[in-house]
Formats: sequence, C-alpha cells, structure tokens
Amino acid sequence: MAGSTNQELDVITIGRSSVDLYGQQIGTRLEDVGSFAKSVGGCPSNIAIGTSRLGLRSGVITRVGNEGLGRFIREQMAREGVSIRGIVTDRTRLTALVVLGVESDTAFPTIFYRENCADMALEDGDVDADFIATSRSVLVSGTHFSKPNTAAAQIKAIRIAKELGRKVIFDVDYRPNLWGLAGHDAGESRYIASSHVTEVYRTILPDCDLIVGTEEEIRIASGEDDPLQALKALRALTPGVIVLKRGPMGCVVYDGPIGGTLDDGTVGQGFPIEVYNTLGAGDGFLSGFLRGWLGGENLRTAATWGNACGAFTVSRLLCSPEIPTFEELGLFLKDGSPHRALRKDERLNHVHWSTTRRQTHPRVMALACDHRLQFEDMAREAGADVARIEAFKVLAVRAAAEVARGRPGYGLLLDDKYGRSALFESVKHPFWIAKPLEEPGSRPLRFEFTQDAGGRLIEWPVDHCIKCLCFYHPDDPSDLKAQQIDKLRTLYDASRAVGRELLVEIIAGTVGTLDDTTIPRALEEVYAAGIKPDWWKLEPQVSEDAWARIDATVMANDPWCRGILLLGLDAPLDDLRKAFKAARRAPTVKGFAVGRSIFGPAARAWLRGEMDDRAAIDDMARRFSELTEAWLALEPEPLD
Repeated sequence: MAGSTNQELDVITIGRSSVDLYGQQIGTRLEDVGSFAKSVGGCPSNIAIGTSRLGLRSGVITRVGNEGLGRFIREQMAREGVSIRGIVTDRTRLTALVVLGVESDTAFPTIFYRENCADMALEDGDVDADFIATSRSVLVSGTHFSKPNTAAAQIKAIRIAKELGRKVIFDVDYRPNLWGLAGHDAGESRYIASSHVTEVYRTILPDCDLIVGTEEEIRIASGEDDPLQALKALRALTPGVIVLKRGPMGCVVYDGPIGGTLDDGTVGQGFPIEVYNTLGAGDGFLSGFLRGWLGGENLRTAATWGNACGAFTVSRLLCSPEIPTFEELGLFLKDGSPHRALRKDERLNHVHWSTTRRQTHPRVMALACDHRLQFEDMAREAGADVARIEAFKVLAVRAAAEVARGRPGYGLLLDDKYGRSALFESVKHPFWIAKPLEEPGSRPLRFEFTQDAGGRLIEWPVDHCIKCLCFYHPDDPSDLKAQQIDKLRTLYDASRAVGRELLVEIIAGTVGTLDDTTIPRALEEVYAAGIKPDWWKLEPQVSEDAWARIDATVMANDPWCRGILLLGLDAPLDDLRKAFKAARRAPTVKGFAVGRSIFGPAARAWLRGEMDDRAAIDDMARRFSELTEAWLALEPEPLD
C-alpha cells in the first residue's frame, strides 16, 4: 500500500483549478437552466480529491483568486484531505469558473471562464522543490502546456521529480478551445488536429512513467490519426505504461510492446451503467486507476478500479463530489448494484454521503435554543411582547460563545421563527448548527410554515443540520405510526436531495411508557422505513441496559451514523449529570443538546425585566459551562 514509503504524499497534481457550476435541470439547453450546483473542478484538482477519497495521500499545485471562490477551493481541498501547501493565492486575478449543462446523454455544453484567471497564471516560481520531494509522484496535465508560464511550471516539476527518482504521470487532458483552437461556445469539443499541440506533447512523453488519454488524446499526443498507430508512435517515445480510455468499453493498459490490435493489452472488469453525465468521467477513472497503480496492485486491478470509479462519475451529475470513497468502491466491487443508474442505488448513496460529509464531529455539546411554544408561554407569563424573544436568543448565542471560546465541539439549536438574529450572530463563531423543521407540538408530525420541505431546505446554509422532533412511540396506533414514518421519510429524501444533514429527535416518554426496549423498537421501525438520520436526539433512558440496546440498534442499522445527542426535557442540572453518566457508556452517544435547563431561569427573569442582558448571559454561560464540564469529565481522553 502507499503508506509503505517514506514520502509524505503519494501524488501531487498540477494545473487547472476552477469552480464548476453544473446546471441542475437535466435535458435542457444551458440557456434554460435555472439553478446550478457548485463544486471544485479542473482535472488535476478533481484527481487530487478523488485519490484522497480513495485512500492515497494527495496534494495539488495551482493558483486561486483572493476571493470567495478561491477560498472555497482551498477550504474544500482541505476538507477532502488534500495537501494545500502548493495552492498559491493570486491577488490580482479571479478564480477560474466553468459553467456546464446536461442537454442530453450526448450533449454537455460547457463554457470556460479562463481568460487571465488565477490557475492559468501558474509559473515555475510556484513550484517548490521541497514540496515535490515529499511525493512519490507528480501528475502533469495537457492543458497547462498550452501557455509558456504554465508549461514552465510543469516542466520544472517534471525535472525535479526525475532528479529525485519520482514517477511522472501525464494526463493528456486535451481541450482544443483551451489551446485557442475553438471558440468559447466549443467547450465540449474534444478533438481538433494541431501539429503545434502534438509537438508540445511529444517533448513531454519521454519523461513520463504513465500516460493516460482517450483515443482522441492519444492521437493528438502522437500525431497519428489511427489509434493503433498512435499507440505505436507513443511507445517509440516512451517506455512508460500507456492507458487508453475507451469510454463505455473501459480501458486497455499497455506495459510493453504494442500488439496488432487495440485489445492486445491488459483489460479490467467493465461495468455497464446508464450514462447521466460524461463530464469528469476521466478524472474519476484516473483517480481509481492511480489508487491501484500507486498502491502496488496489478494492472488489471488498477484498470478495474478505474473503470468502476468512472462508472460512478458518469452515473451522477457532478464531478469531484461524485467520485467514490474507498469504502463505497469496495462495496460496489463486492456486491455490485441492481441499478444501471448508480445514483438510484440507496445503499451506495448512503455510504457515499456518509463517507464524504463536510466535517467531522467527534463530540457536540449544544445549547438548544430552538424552542418556540415554550418561549411564547414564558413571554405570556411575564406579560412581555413575544417580539422580545428574538433579542433573548442573541444573548443565548453570546453565552454559548463565551463558553466555547472558538473551540470545536460546541453547537447551537436555533430556529427560523424567533432565531433569525441569533443565526446571524452565530456566523461569527465555529458552532455546529441545527435548525428545527417540525411544527411545534404536532402529532402526527407536520412541518412548520410549509409542507414543501425540499423547497425550504434549499435556502439553508449547507453546513446547517436539519432537526426534526417527532413524538413517536412504538406502541402507537399503526395508522398514526404510518403517518409519522411517511413524514419522516419525506424529510429524509429531501435532506439527501439538497445535501443537508438530518437529526431526528424521538420523544416517546411523554406520549407513552418508557422501558429498556421502547426507544430501540422505535429506532428499528424508523430504520425499517429506509430512514438513516445522520444524528439522533434522544431523551434520558431508564437504565444503562436501555442505552446498550440503543447503541446496538444504531450500529446494526447504520455504522456510519454520526451519533446520538442527549436532550434535557427541562431537567435539573444534577439529574442531567446522572443522565450523562448512564448515556456515556454507549459509544454512539456523542454529546448533548440541552435547552431549558440552561436558558429557562434567565429567560423568565429577563422577560420580566428582573435581569439585564449581561446578567442573563452570565447565568446561561455558567449553566452551560457546568454541563460541558460534566460531559468532558466523563470522556476517557480529550477528542480535540
């Protein structure tokens, strides 16, 4: 495996880095697309992300602009585990942008916004020899040989790699319009003959240990029109391994003399699937191939992994976000899929989602301030205007911030009804945030404001978790349970469609008896409906045995579950400490989300005018701090 060497990285990719905007309406002209999904793009950046997901240690050398899109690329690369040491911030140029659409299964209109952009300003001074030395290989890409400055950067990287005995990988990546051979409206064009491009590529080939390209790319690299003759021309220039990508037919790998037909090479297993979007298929393929090739697998295995990763990519809409993780790839290779359209496979989709989440959260200690009915009752009792609730919730955020002090592991539950200003305040701090979607007190479950969950969620920040409280008991009448489950399933589907995490809060003790089996049975019924929340929020249990049963239920149904948060139900702090001790024995319990036990006394006094802002903040901060300290004291060792 890759980790057996002394180098820090397995591969450093060099070249294009853009923000891709993919049209979300399928089967229409780009002119008629109404909304777009944003992701990192550019083949070297996609491959850096793809190889990292598959278990290689990757880095990237590129340039991004000094603006929100450039920072998005940098932050997303870091989230994906890619070394960003080689990303240079260009303070005079904008980040490259690409707009793409899916007009049909054969037409993919593409517009490159790349004139005077940051990544095409890469130069040899941006290539650090010490950084190259940390990697077993470097990957150069064809587009970055199209300009003198970018070519100089890649040639320098090749020279350093060869001097150090590192492998050089050449992704031919031929885009005629990026060489100035076609107009702006020809972004999807893949082949225009050019003796100049051929001449440039031929000078690179002798130094390459691996060359990867489609039939069109092999032709442009060699100058030969016939694919077989093109391969033989390449072999005359390099002894390196040549990989011929053949779209739906998979690939053929040549490690030695070229035979009499294109099929005279190593062929991996193929995967017949429905083509949804071919954009980025080659980047997914090369990510999988490199995972095998650099990981010490044989060429057939590397080709099979490449074919499988390419199949995943063409079956989904985006590029880098759709490349599978190694867990997902392993599951697919082991069990296959009953679907030709892999994006419809719920099992694979769940593994993909669960293994590519934006952040890790080993613990969450949250101040729950998303209550609405309870605050209205307190305001009414105090004779206060309910409009004051919004200002109090801002104080709650400030109290939590004073306890958290910018450290990870702290969170807030805030609502859209009275928490709008508090949500704006929370942006100043690195809190985990969850927001409620349920209509307070509804049973059967209904959503607040609108029953169109997907339409509402599309407006939420991507890192805000959906929270939905459901009063659910496994001994409820079957028709009530069916309504509840159906509503939760609707929300689960919407959460996955818009890419938001989901926390399901189950409260059974206020609507029925609670014993050791109540919550495990309830969770089993939710799981049986195909609902796999990222988080659960559960009430304190009657015994440690109940927590053991809950823990076993979660792990049996969804080992990728983020975990369980313990709720408070307005219990005294001493009772919560005891509940923490019982719950902490279950490994799936990752923290708590407690509200009224923390903010209740301050809220009542503040609404009555008996406590000022500072005193309210101090009171909530003291109570929240006591609970966080009680929780941390139960952890075997720090998780920060």
